[in-house]
Amino acid sequence: MPTKTAEDYLAALADELAVSDVRYDQACRSYASLGAWLHRPESTVLKYDPQVYVQGSFRLGTAIRPISDEEEYDVDSVCVLRTLSTSNMSQKQLKTLLGDEIKAYRRAQNMVKPVREGRRCWVLSYADGAQFHMDIVPAVPNATRQRQMLEARGLDLQWSETAIVITDIRSPVYEYISDNWQRSNPKGYAEWFKLRMGTVFEQRRRALAESIKANVEEIPDYRVRTPLQSAIMILKRHRDGMFVNRYDERPISIIITTLAGHAYNGEEKIADTLYSILSRMDQFIEHDGQKRVIRNPSDPLENFADKWPQHPEREEAFFEWLAEARRDFGELARQIERRRLVESVQLRMGAVAERAAARLGPPPGSMLSPASAAAVVGAAGSSAPAFPNARREPTSPKGFA
Repeated sequence: MPTKTAEDYLAALADELAVSDVRYDQACRSYASLGAWLHRPESTVLKYDPQVYVQGSFRLGTAIRPISDEEEYDVDSVCVLRTLSTSNMSQKQLKTLLGDEIKAYRRAQNMVKPVREGRRCWVLSYADGAQFHMDIVPAVPNATRQRQMLEARGLDLQWSETAIVITDIRSPVYEYISDNWQRSNPKGYAEWFKLRMGTVFEQRRRALAESIKANVEEIPDYRVRTPLQSAIMILKRHRDGMFVNRYDERPISIIITTLAGHAYNGEEKIADTLYSILSRMDQFIEHDGQKRVIRNPSDPLENFADKWPQHPEREEAFFEWLAEARRDFGELARQIERRRLVESVQLRMGAVAERAAARLGPPPGSMLSPASAAAVVGAAGSSAPAFPNARREPTSPKGFA
């Protein structure tokens, strides 16, 4: 069992990594403002019933602060034109249509930085002081076709109603009318993730509402942080620190988040959650006889590890990172002295390790009462989590047919 000191330190790490409510408010206002622009009477997309919503780590509550002040927050969003389909226009036509509106929005808002085009999105850059940019991915609904594809294979239809398809300039049919668009389902994934957090999320939301004398419905999701979200935030920063000079090899966040979600078992403390995830997350990597498979919970036809066969170094990097995370946090679990807590993860966590320790206040004095001394002795005798050295045989993740 991790020591009490280790639990307190991990909670402080999560607090130090957390995105402030101010940043979340900024992100919410930004995509709401863009949505209002697309619904103005003169909008060229109004007749297509546009809906803008946030996706990715900001939606899941697992976003972390950039390593330095020079980096920006990346707020991922989607704009779904809900009355369009893949038979109405090409990906290029859709992207151009929405891009023209985003450029007009940027001019109307007197934004200095130009709109940039990404592979799948338009990038709207805000003033330097805001320290974030918003990626807007054009999309159309895909529920009917997704349901048909899943039914044909006898797969789970639970999240099919929120399926979408998105633009991608590297698509071979980018300029042509075609049903062969890239699939996505950020709403479905977010609902799956929320389900994996279980009752802990609602319990904490109610407790927060009571503490500030508000109605539960008034508490936005981003104000609530569960042990699962905190553990993922810590693991993502550990990953970032390990792959500073090997960015293309680093395990992508969606893989860490998905495997962590599967491995989470309802623990109510960050330390217990972290060690449960590290012990079990590789169990939820399947093998189809040729390659490793990490299924998208909201679209079991998608494999998040699909790039591993072409880039075997990424697969090796994942297991390298997992082994190091097990070592580092296994060492942290045994510690009761603050300096050793910091040292156990400082190599990978960087300056945040020291700042988290500072959040705990001044270290206690050396004069301990008999009761405190007994507690320290008991903690020192605690065993660290036993992480397996060998890869486990893959099993089918929870929630799949």
